[in-house]
Amino acid sequence: MKNVAIVGTGHTKFGVRTDVNLQELAWEAIKQALEEASLDQSDIQYFVVGNFGNWSSEEIPAVVIGEYSNLNPNGTMRVEAACATGSAALRDAYLSVKSGEVDIALAVGVEQMHQSPNPNTIELIGRAGDYFWEFQNFGLTFPSYYALHASAYMSKYNVKEEDLGNIAVKNHYYGARNPYAQFQKEITMEDYLNSRPVAYPLRILDSSPITDGAAAVLLASEEVVKRITDSPIWITSQGTASGTANLSRRSDFTHIEAAELAAKQAYKKAGINFETSWKYFDVAEVHDCFTIAEVMAYEDLGFAKRGEGYQLARENQTYIGGKIPVNVDGGLKAKGHPIGATGISMAVSITRQLLYRSHKGTQVDVKNGMGLFHNVGGTGHYAYVTILSSRRPSS
Repeated sequence: MKNVAIVGTGHTKFGVRTDVNLQELAWEAIKQALEEASLDQSDIQYFVVGNFGNWSSEEIPAVVIGEYSNLNPNGTMRVEAACATGSAALRDAYLSVKSGEVDIALAVGVEQMHQSPNPNTIELIGRAGDYFWEFQNFGLTFPSYYALHASAYMSKYNVKEEDLGNIAVKNHYYGARNPYAQFQKEITMEDYLNSRPVAYPLRILDSSPITDGAAAVLLASEEVVKRITDSPIWITSQGTASGTANLSRRSDFTHIEAAELAAKQAYKKAGINFETSWKYFDVAEVHDCFTIAEVMAYEDLGFAKRGEGYQLARENQTYIGGKIPVNVDGGLKAKGHPIGATGISMAVSITRQLLYRSHKGTQVDVKNGMGLFHNVGGTGHYAYVTILSSRRPSS
């Protein structure tokens, strides 16, 4: 099995991108990644497109994107894993290189959610659970799903609304410094507390937005990396897990079991101790589709003990300079959440952090040369945890 490195990254502006069509949006990210790696389309042997796409006009986006980007006739596929679609696309491209099947592969995530009216998009997202039991019978949408988590967590651990607000304030603080972010404006706690309710106890400022955007990474095997770059970022390990479709079958709503299982898989492969995992990483990206999701992620990743994740935010320990900087590109909350692109956007952010190429005001001090990103599909239906490092893996 071959070591695999990220050798090129691309990222578009997130937000309302009705100025382009889907394939043009994807090409923005692909072109940037190719230029960063000094490669062209003829060097790519396989490409994977992450796209949820229920709201899009293109039903076979991989083929359309491949043709527009001049990637044909290389093999391709479109993958979907709900909100973890980007990480699923990355995994398939990663395994194609790691297995020795190809030497250079591309993973691109793209979403144009504004092709459909917002109410339609919200409904389509709400179907991404157990449709007949939860959506059709009880009318749950995704804010409702995470409101169940928030209510359970706040009740069990006596957490205040302001503790969720701390997540929103932090992520908007860094989103304001990220030119790719959908929301480039800081908010105050007063703004948060005055924002309208969506699904109690969650407010509009607890929630990630509907977003268009694309991100891309180029992966290469160890044998060809040295011909491309002298600063590769290696994929050290990746853990994956899944959870029940029907939330009523889950016994605990204060964390996401699949995310913890994925983290422990990734840590075991990388030789990382779960209880002290935060000591290994310079920076982390976590799936903050709602503020409560970030709090739970702290605990599912071992950054805090059960019931203590909110204290990291309360004490500003997830800002740059704190115990473990998290979502310092704005996260899904402020950077945006174009579902198919989110996981690959996280990979781009961590890669650029480790290379000291992040945006002014968002760059961490890299000491260990290691970062992590955590991408959850649905409410733990899918989970991926990926570890990146500037150090070559031993095997």
